[in-house]
Amino acid sequence: MAIVLGLLEVFGPISMDLYLPALPRLADDLRAGESLAQATMSVCMLGLAFGQLVVGPLSDRFGRRRPLLAGIGLFTVLSLVCAFAPSIEVLLAARFLQGLCGSAGIVLSLAVARDLAEGVELVRLLALLTTVGALAPIVAPVVGGQLAAVVGWRGIFGVLAGIGAALLIVAATALPESLPREARRRRSDSGEFRVLLKDPLFVGFLLVSTCGGAAFFTYLASISFVLQDGFSLSPQLFSACFAANAVMSVLGAQANRAAVRRAGPVRMYVLGTTFTTAAAVTMLGAVLFGAGLAALLIPLALVMFAGGTTQANGNALAVADHGRRAGTAAALLGTSSFAIGPIVAPLVSLGGTTPLSMSLTMTVAYGVATVLLWLAVLPRLRRSGTA
Repeated sequence: MAIVLGLLEVFGPISMDLYLPALPRLADDLRAGESLAQATMSVCMLGLAFGQLVVGPLSDRFGRRRPLLAGIGLFTVLSLVCAFAPSIEVLLAARFLQGLCGSAGIVLSLAVARDLAEGVELVRLLALLTTVGALAPIVAPVVGGQLAAVVGWRGIFGVLAGIGAALLIVAATALPESLPREARRRRSDSGEFRVLLKDPLFVGFLLVSTCGGAAFFTYLASISFVLQDGFSLSPQLFSACFAANAVMSVLGAQANRAAVRRAGPVRMYVLGTTFTTAAAVTMLGAVLFGAGLAALLIPLALVMFAGGTTQANGNALAVADHGRRAGTAAALLGTSSFAIGPIVAPLVSLGGTTPLSMSLTMTVAYGVATVLLWLAVLPRLRRSGTA
């Protein structure tokens, strides 16, 4: 079950990672500029972000299976539309819709997990999903590069259609409905959003998650330029460093899974978030003092490790009191993390994608997250008796 949920969580985002190596060829074939080719990534990310706000509430009212199967099925069809797109305009529209449909896997993997487990067991289940999610960015670009050489960018979208069809079969046969009919919500979607946004504890987790998303997307938008332009690493060495950081996230998730039964999700969440900020501060100090590449990579790896320990705990604690509206809660958490990406990336580039701008932005984002955790979230957890 955990593997199925993990695959559902990444099948939408993998539609960006898999065809990334084929962007230059795509631009040439469709006679589009580099910026328009890159926009096919941005519109998909926007679809992944805002589609969750639709799918999550629908799943609270109609159950998890129907929205999930509809999302996967439409994702499959839209992948074929992308494969046969005659122009960049058609591709942009199809990519946005593909992202909207792909968001079903992201939001419903968390909602289904909340239906099936709670407390420490929910954290352990989400840690497995984090592991699958962290491995996808390692594997997808490598596979995508090989596919681009053999079948081109259109063939990659054909492969995505095949992945969607396979997941549709798996979800239809191996994933039963997890939300009983009697537990489904009858109030309007806007009412569910109001309930969540009036809960100070949930809003606190939401803001901490958003800050973490800002830091992570800063890393994604900057690291290639920092290592290849700033430190003159070859593409091969950059790929190795990027993969190593993803492995650190996996190790962090597994360490959290092993320790959370003894320490509890609150303590692991506080330790992970605080340690992430401390590692980011160390990274910033290394850059300011010009300590060299190793002094940047070591604390950055620790940031990735500590970050891998936080996501499962934060999500589990955020939805703990909202089981009957877990889809809507998961939608807000997912949208906040994905929507911040298209905002952060251009802002970071304004200061130049340098080691200083990356480390400073990440440190500020993680620092704000830690302050919010200690001042807004932790006191309420203590008053509720959770901490």
